Amino acid sequence: MNAITYKEIFPLIKENKMWLGNGFRAGNAYFSTPFAKEYGAGVYMSETGLVKFRNVCWFTNLDHGHRHRPLPLMTMEDNLKYSKHKEIKGKKAYDKYDNYDAIEVSFTDSIPSDYEGVMGVPISFLDKYSPEQFEILGSDYNIKEGLLPELVKLEWKGKLDRGYINGQRIFSRLLIRHKK
Repeated sequence: MNAITYKEIFPLIKENKMWLGNGFRAGNAYFSTPFAKEYGAGVYMSETGLVKFRNVCWFTNLDHGHRHRPLPLMTMEDNLKYSKHKEIKGKKAYDKYDNYDAIEVSFTDSIPSDYEGVMGVPISFLDKYSPEQFEILGSDYNIKEGLLPELVKLEWKGKLDRGYINGQRIFSRLLIRHKK
């Protein structure tokens, strides 16, 4: 999954020239290898003789129906009230980045349907990405490279290597907004 953020890969995804393929349920892929027994418990599956790897995806430019399926979303108010994620449920508002003009959405299923601004989402969002529903503006790497200056808060004096919330560096994010 982390290959999504590579400078050679991400522009192709952003320009809809490449996307995630359909498959690998929950990001789990199983492979046969002559060295399978060398892997530890939970990775080597003795009942099948296969090795399980997580966070696996494949890239393609072959269209498939999965990428055009809109993601069902709740409103911001409903997410804050009913989310299954303790990091969101019961909060007054979504966290805002210290250095970007965007909100942090830590879980793809917590993207608010009614928010019109920029949202930072995990790279795993691409597994649910519909180009008809969302626009990919860039990534935090694009901000670091100076390609999205309009999102940088003028008062920010720290690093632009990633998004920060309350002074804490956040894992790599994609910056998206709704297409309406």
